[in-house]
Amino acid sequence: MSKIHVVGLDLAKQIFQVHAISLEGAGVVRRQLRRSQVLTFFSKLPSSLVGMEACGGAHFWAREIARLGHQVRLMPPSYVKPYVKRGKTDAGDAEAICEAVSRPTMRFVPVKTAEQQAAAMALKTRDLLVRQRNQAVNALRAHLSELGIVSGTGLSRVAGLMEIVRDPDDARLPVIARQALRDLADHIEALNECLHRLDREIVAQSREDADLRRLTAIPGIGPISAASLKALVPDPSGFVSGRHFAAWLGLTPRAHSSGGKERLGRISKMGNPTLRTLLILGATTVLRHARNGGKASPWLQALLSRRPPKVAAVALANKTARIVWALLTKGSHYRNPGLAASSAMGA
Repeated sequence: MSKIHVVGLDLAKQIFQVHAISLEGAGVVRRQLRRSQVLTFFSKLPSSLVGMEACGGAHFWAREIARLGHQVRLMPPSYVKPYVKRGKTDAGDAEAICEAVSRPTMRFVPVKTAEQQAAAMALKTRDLLVRQRNQAVNALRAHLSELGIVSGTGLSRVAGLMEIVRDPDDARLPVIARQALRDLADHIEALNECLHRLDREIVAQSREDADLRRLTAIPGIGPISAASLKALVPDPSGFVSGRHFAAWLGLTPRAHSSGGKERLGRISKMGNPTLRTLLILGATTVLRHARNGGKASPWLQALLSRRPPKVAAVALANKTARIVWALLTKGSHYRNPGLAASSAMGA
């Protein structure tokens, strides 16, 4: 045990696999551990470098093992995969993790605190409720359209459909259909109440948190987007620059260059899809306001004059991501470039 220098831990629900090597790189330990044996095993080891894949439960185990005096590093599973020699086994995965964590150019995932995970859970729960509400609303519309009852698009029109379902004097609905659709309408209302409560909590949090207040000052960033950015990006200083942060979000062109020829394609869509979607939706709202006669910076006006709206939205989302990185890492406040230019002209 005293010779162990690096440990690779392959996580699972019940059976964990350990692969440990010495300072010289020789294999020292290859064994399986049950869930109840993991902390006991690491408590008996000297301070070591422990590598794990950033998967389900990884942040919990990283915190627990770090409390025992070890240096824990989490890695994206896609970065560990190239080190798997052959086949898919737990022992092979643990050996690959042990090899990958010792590479000097490896990129690591910051370990989240329990509070950061809790904030992310609230946002993911909200996203799940939104999807469930959309499914229920679409089902209600589809069932009523089979009976010739159709309304306009939008959630505001659903209330009229629910009134029809609950009207016992409306002869267009058979009794059995009315009973089933009434339960569906009650389900939609319950989901709406849960979403309203979650939204109120997130808005209240954005008013109390200094980082969230600074983020919501950026055009296209609302309370939901700000809370998502802070919860899902626990350590923005881990990125070298705002360009690296935007590239991690998948808002930069996919490179396929070779032989000195640079070939750039569509955006890579790497990183977190939720954050990328929120930033693009926010950018689309800003562009819609600008196209309808609202105030826009000269950069944005020039972009709209030479690029299609969807391309401009992605470019604006890329710029917004870089502004977000600057605010979170430097602690500064957002300054509207249009207002800054006008004040400079006035001076």
